[in-house]
Amino acid sequence: MLGEKVTLNAEKRYTFSYIPFFHHQLIINMAKDKLADISTHAPKKEDKAEIKAHTKHILRELDELQNLLYAGKKYSLLVVLQGMDASGKDGTIRNVFGQLNPQGVTVQAFKAPTEEEAAHDFLWRIHKHTPAKGMFQVFNRSHYEDVLIQRVHSWIDDKVAFQRMKAINQFEQLLTKHNDTIILKFYLHISPEEQAKRLAERTENPMKMWKYNASDLAEAKLWDKYQAAYDDVIEHCNDIPWHIVPADNNWYKEYYIAKTVRDALKELDMHYPRLKTSDGKVSQ
Repeated sequence: MLGEKVTLNAEKRYTFSYIPFFHHQLIINMAKDKLADISTHAPKKEDKAEIKAHTKHILRELDELQNLLYAGKKYSLLVVLQGMDASGKDGTIRNVFGQLNPQGVTVQAFKAPTEEEAAHDFLWRIHKHTPAKGMFQVFNRSHYEDVLIQRVHSWIDDKVAFQRMKAINQFEQLLTKHNDTIILKFYLHISPEEQAKRLAERTENPMKMWKYNASDLAEAKLWDKYQAAYDDVIEHCNDIPWHIVPADNNWYKEYYIAKTVRDALKELDMHYPRLKTSDGKVSQ
């Protein structure tokens, strides 16, 4: 049943990633907890003005690191954004990744599968959008939709859902081991109250009305089912850990994601390629 514990890998635990202001990333074991037990708000001690100023500095660093990634073509980066409707995926793409070199960054949003996509295995449409070396790819929703919305609506049963989770783990390992792809997975964690507020804004704010979809209100009523499905996904598809991002406050969400991506790129062995002479030799 949805939310029931099924062990796919006994060694893997459900982890919660949290990044305090100006501190290194701290991993907290959340093996016995659910998303409902995790705060959706920015830590009270954080100062909004300071965080926003620091985010600007991080984004300047991120711009340079993305240029190194693009020039060196040694690694690729895949950022996966998941979350409930109105959790801030579009805003994250615009405000965190919008200033990067568009030659080296692509964004792919995954909607309902087309007829052609549905005729293939569920990862077929995903694989062709994974990043080549040097590229920075952002997924607005992702392969995880095929074990979330499809399971919540009973379009697939639990057995198929957990088989797909195994396939997802293998797929992500393929990308990391055989294409040097760095995968960063973010769950944008908002409260049902914040979601209701944001969905209401889409009916009232002329600048946001284009986002309104009546189906969002119907999906919001399935909140508990989606949370249970996400709990299973985060636990069982954790070979590459998830980052649970407190997302009720956009300024903190953007800081958190920008810092996590910046820190991941800084750990890579990247440098600008040396000049090659006409005889093919590399200059010293």
